[in-house]
Amino acid sequence: MLKPQHLLTLRAVLRTGSFVLAARDLGYTASAISQQVSALEKETGLVLFEREAHGIRATAAAHRLVDLSVPVLAAMDDLGHQVRQLVTGVTGRLRLGSFPTAGVRLVPPALSALTATHPRAQIQLEEGEPEELVAAVNDGDLDVALVYEYGLGPRQWPDGMARHHLVREDLVLLRARDSGLGARLTGLSQARWITSGEGTAGALSLTRLCAAAGFEAEIAFRSNNYDVVRELVSAGLGVAVVPGLGHVPSDAVEAARLPQRSAFRRVLALHRGENSNPLLGTAIRALRGAVPVGDPFVHPAQDEQEG
Repeated sequence: MLKPQHLLTLRAVLRTGSFVLAARDLGYTASAISQQVSALEKETGLVLFEREAHGIRATAAAHRLVDLSVPVLAAMDDLGHQVRQLVTGVTGRLRLGSFPTAGVRLVPPALSALTATHPRAQIQLEEGEPEELVAAVNDGDLDVALVYEYGLGPRQWPDGMARHHLVREDLVLLRARDSGLGARLTGLSQARWITSGEGTAGALSLTRLCAAAGFEAEIAFRSNNYDVVRELVSAGLGVAVVPGLGHVPSDAVEAARLPQRSAFRRVLALHRGENSNPLLGTAIRALRGAVPVGDPFVHPAQDEQEG
């Protein structure tokens, strides 16, 4: 019978690319790591590594075995935690990932509602961009993640992911109140622009919006922090397009919804379809209830779960 510890060791070796580094991470000796890998090869009948003069090379079988072990190891981790709950009386654990904007606007009220009904729940919160968070969910390191996709940049999510549409955000044009600039993209071809980092989904969406309006935006400043973007706009240093959750009203800034049908960003909650964490349903409901009420640029999603 395969031992979960041997599978964890294999995953660590593939992640680090070295018996020595994996041993350091796991608290073993390199010899112990080698013995565990050899035992796993004997148990499976697979060749997992090619030994070379200056290191090791993982085989395709090793990568496939790690992929197959993900749900098993996640289930074992959940089982171990459930057993600890029986001993300590803890009522649940949720590992939640979020991108920064949702971490500010959606996560605090959602967790407030969740802890009101489950005061002894353990909540682990991680922050990252969608690619990082989806990988963590897929690997079993997170239970659920808040992610986004732009109307002009839809994403492909991994198979086996359950998706809950939470929010549809308008894309909002920001201008300094005394700039004299209009609210239509076609009139802003000579403006200087402020946007997020090069290669990000937000920057790509702006490029495509401006291209549809017939011009290429002149980028003056880049920041992934919407507070910084807003202050740069208020100082008259350029104009910007931000998603609804990233907008905070300011006397110094004029805000207008872009009317293009594709000018939106969608926020979703993703989790593995087979995840049986009893707190998942409560967490999704709390996140839906955290959508701001009365915000002209943020709208609760109407659609149901997809998978």
